[in-house]
Amino acid sequence: MKWLTLISFVFLLSSARSRNLQRTARDAEHKSPIAHHFNDLKEETFKAAAMITFAQYLQRCSYDGLSKLVKDVVVLAHKCVASEDAPECTKPLSSIFLDEICQVEKLRDSYGDMADCCAKADPERNECFQSFKVQQPDFVPPYQRPAAAVICQEYKDQRVQLLGHFIYTVARRNPFLNSPAILGVAVEYENALKTCCPENDVGACLDEKAAVIKERAKHIVVKQQHTCRVLEKYGERTFQASKLVHMSQKYPKAPFPELVKVVHDSKDVHKKCCDGDAVGCLDDWLELIASFCSKQDVFSSKLQPCCQLLPLARTKCIMELEFDDKPDNLPSLVEKYVQDKEVCKSYEPNHDEFLSEFVYEYSRRHPEYSTQLIMRITKGYETLLDKCCKTDNPAECYGNAVEDLNKEVKEAEDVVQTNCELFNTRGEAEFLKGLLVRYTKKMPQVSTNTLLEIGKKMTAVGQKCCNLPEQKRMSCSEHYLSIIIEDMCKRQESTPINDQVSQCCNELYSSRRPCFTAMGVDTKYVPPPFDPMMFNFDEKMCTAPAAEREEGQLKLLINLIKRKPQMTEEQLQTIAGGFSTMMDKCCKQSDVDSCLGEE
Repeated sequence: MKWLTLISFVFLLSSARSRNLQRTARDAEHKSPIAHHFNDLKEETFKAAAMITFAQYLQRCSYDGLSKLVKDVVVLAHKCVASEDAPECTKPLSSIFLDEICQVEKLRDSYGDMADCCAKADPERNECFQSFKVQQPDFVPPYQRPAAAVICQEYKDQRVQLLGHFIYTVARRNPFLNSPAILGVAVEYENALKTCCPENDVGACLDEKAAVIKERAKHIVVKQQHTCRVLEKYGERTFQASKLVHMSQKYPKAPFPELVKVVHDSKDVHKKCCDGDAVGCLDDWLELIASFCSKQDVFSSKLQPCCQLLPLARTKCIMELEFDDKPDNLPSLVEKYVQDKEVCKSYEPNHDEFLSEFVYEYSRRHPEYSTQLIMRITKGYETLLDKCCKTDNPAECYGNAVEDLNKEVKEAEDVVQTNCELFNTRGEAEFLKGLLVRYTKKMPQVSTNTLLEIGKKMTAVGQKCCNLPEQKRMSCSEHYLSIIIEDMCKRQESTPINDQVSQCCNELYSSRRPCFTAMGVDTKYVPPPFDPMMFNFDEKMCTAPAAEREEGQLKLLINLIKRKPQMTEEQLQTIAGGFSTMMDKCCKQSDVDSCLGEE
């Protein structure tokens, strides 16, 4: 069976009028989750989201092979719509999809140990299947765009097939990219075809637009994986706190109860998306955005242009919106949260509600601060109140709260200012070298290639954030550094690095960046026996392409620090000068290898 019509929902969403997706009940109030989502999304949209689900779990399976599984689920959905009380209809949606996967013939032949997941009970079964997903797998080739000469004709004649295969390929290559994002990328791809096909140089036009789409998709994947990691590792309270900070900064005129509701709903939707439920994720995400847009006058006047767009285009537009302007004449928080002698009477009966309102009020006044900084400030304030409210004179105890919390602000501001000054005065190459020296000393046990990778990622943060206006630098840099650090900490779980890294990775989510910044030289590290291959000088250091030569020199720098982590800046400069002199001399000789050997 050709699975062509099943992806036509993209075109429903990209051409139909925006529809109201608000429902009067949540999942728990529906007897049959599959019937509920099928009725919400309608058949074609449901089929496409089901295809994404199966493509992300069964990454080796063909397009036509997955279509048979989708057909089975759709048949069940029709049955459940007719009779929600049927026993198989009351199962969670994820259980229905995993049951279907576990009935695949010869599952073990294609997927090996993943077949063992079928013996587990839910939700452990789903967690097991999730652990076997492979991001950007070698066995799935990247999407191959048809030649420029034929793609426009194919788009005209076989639009559904072309875009359907695009969605299928994106889904199986990116198993952690949620369904709304995959469909958003598909719509962007179609818009690129619409724009480029009338152009004279179709290939060049598509290349340019495809590069932008691919880069954006990569960013979304990293951001979504980080979001899921925070939700999984640090829990709902941390996730909701970070969301409340961001939402309060972005929509400072919105009432506190409305923002709290959006944050709570957002947590529920993200849980579905992170669990791999592409159908529920899509349905609930569209509902959340529709509900948000139905109250745009409550949140921000800036939402109007976004909310006039079609459903899948709204998300991208809303995410990219600038923060709304702060309300005029917001009163100082000092009187309510520090000078008031009865703070403990408000704090003790309901810690979370009191602190949530503090987060809201503080965040809407400080759009220039990073989410993590505001979370650190809130944690510091919470710790202070926990201590002070047990004393005989709480007001005197928390009376210096402003001075204490301002230390957190100064630390964050100093880190951004120092690093951006280094980046802007010394340039990208020298900034990278400085990072490699510092982080090799902090964790010399990490492989040379991984240290170079981390250094390049941190330098990219400098490139991206230090060129922004000053009030946006802290949020930008700490956001991306948190993602890099979390990735490093995830590796640390399976391959411990050292005690210092373990300590920082066990810190609160918001406190890890300051911990890594303050980390010193690993004094317990014992360099391995000398290996001449770590300092291999040959002709390639003169003849290789510039980028390759530069990378080779950076690896030499890392290996040098690994040998002598206590080396001072002056010693490094002396060695670097000698190295440059040697390369200048030997690269001009006819026998480069002999010269390098002598030097």
